[in-house]
Amino acid sequence: MKQKKQLAVLALLSLLLLAVGYFYFDGEKPVVTADAGAAQNPQLLSVENPSLHKDGVEKARKTEYKSGGRNIFNRELPPPPVPRPNVPNPKDPKPPIVPPAPVIPTVSPLPAKFFGYGTIPNGTARVAFFRDGEDVIYVVKEGESLMNRFRILKIGNSSLDYEEVSSGLRGTAILEEQGNP
Repeated sequence: MKQKKQLAVLALLSLLLLAVGYFYFDGEKPVVTADAGAAQNPQLLSVENPSLHKDGVEKARKTEYKSGGRNIFNRELPPPPVPRPNVPNPKDPKPPIVPPAPVIPTVSPLPAKFFGYGTIPNGTARVAFFRDGEDVIYVVKEGESLMNRFRILKIGNSSLDYEEVSSGLRGTAILEEQGNP
């Protein structure tokens, strides 16, 4: 039974191959159309001076090959040239001395981590919560100082503004979310 199915499939595939071959190679020659007028009347290029430029040929013949020191038939590169020491010429003008760029003062970051804020139930002032390590927690109101070095100016929902007391520079600290223990 299995052999009969295989023979049937083979016969079907051979018929399919014959049908494809018949439609693909049906015996007709491809039709090529060409413009007969273009082949009989060619369009020539317009050249102003078709004569040989002998001056350029003579110039090329008179040039001599000057080697750069490398054997063109060798695959290996020559060693790099030895650098000469840079000796300043006393006749050269000296470059102008450029003063260093001014140092822009930056505020130092808070020594404690800002991890939350809240409000006092009987007042409108916000308080910020800071953590210094694992054990020490600071609770500071707006306008108060943190560690006698930083004054808390404004406590927002995602950040707070502070001022360094000694220099008067201002900075911003971003609320850092606590991960699950």
